[in-house]
Amino acid sequence: MSLYYFDHAASAPRRDEVSEAMAPFQHGVVGNPSGMHKAAREARRVIEDARDQIAAFVGAAPGQVVFTGGGTESCHMAIAGAANAYRRAHGTAHLITSAIEHHAVMDCVTTLQRDYPTLTHDELGVDGDGVIRLDELARLVKAETAVVSVMNANNETGVIQPLHALAQTLREINPEIVTHTDAVAAAPWLDLAESTKEIDLVSLCAHKIGGPVNAGALIIRRALPFDAIIPGGGQERGQRGGTVDVAAAVGLACATQLISRERAQAISKVTAFQRQLGDALAAIPGCFVTAPSANKLPGTVHVTFEGIASDELLFLLDHAGICASAAASCSSGAAKPSHVLDAMGVSDARARGSLRLSMGIETTQAEVDYVIANVARIATQLTSA
Repeated sequence: MSLYYFDHAASAPRRDEVSEAMAPFQHGVVGNPSGMHKAAREARRVIEDARDQIAAFVGAAPGQVVFTGGGTESCHMAIAGAANAYRRAHGTAHLITSAIEHHAVMDCVTTLQRDYPTLTHDELGVDGDGVIRLDELARLVKAETAVVSVMNANNETGVIQPLHALAQTLREINPEIVTHTDAVAAAPWLDLAESTKEIDLVSLCAHKIGGPVNAGALIIRRALPFDAIIPGGGQERGQRGGTVDVAAAVGLACATQLISRERAQAISKVTAFQRQLGDALAAIPGCFVTAPSANKLPGTVHVTFEGIASDELLFLLDHAGICASAAASCSSGAAKPSHVLDAMGVSDARARGSLRLSMGIETTQAEVDYVIANVARIATQLTSA
């Protein structure tokens, strides 16, 4: 049976160019870039070339790129690093995150609150389309607010957040507040050099853009008090200890180059598929397109079904060879509905029937047609059972 892959938002297909770029550094002698001999110098040169490429992708200086083990680590490092530095200097710290953040951000905050009772946290709400309520921000900011974290685009719904307006609002309140954005979901589709240019800390990962897993970066755009979460041998300018994985850095850099080169073509192609999928699914009785009026990433179509359970739907889609998700890939299969849909005010009955179809430049018209036919068939089968 053919595989119809509509789960790019969970992990994009590994690009051949990425595998080829990584291959020389996955066997034999790969020098430690901290060393002084020829092999070490070559490893260091390759890493710095990769750093240059990633910096260009995000519109940063090379020295502002810190390699990490993935998006989750990048988010944790950003929030904990800035919050801990502020807490040590002031005795307390206050964090603000949006109510729709990825668990990489949510669980970091939960851990910090567990370990440091003086650290407090507030959630910034969203409207029915899942867009942050900027009018609430001024009310939430306190004198001790250290970090505000709002994702560039939501990983479940694809809804894009107004980061420029967020940054402007915070500058007017207190320009010293550190801003962070999880740009993992946005990276395949948005020009991060533009969308995140006013944000202090930007988290990236490779496997959502056709690169390897366990590869990511944190962009630190300005000098700010920052505690290393993984201290070690002084690598990455003392901001993240541990020997940098040369192959992972090369894979991430190669993926960013491919995305930059192909983004316009991918957006043109996939936007048409998004529209076609959304219109076709909305015509199925009991199916609702999520955030229909919001500005969304082209690659994501998120819907909810009334009277259908996600696990039943996904099981039958899988049987038909279709790979899809109910919500965030890390929480698929969970019994409780998505916290994102809950924050948007979607009823539990509909949230339990959520479906996310996500695409990439590899997606074809034939695949879209197949998915439309089978989702309609399976939804009818389940509602009439």
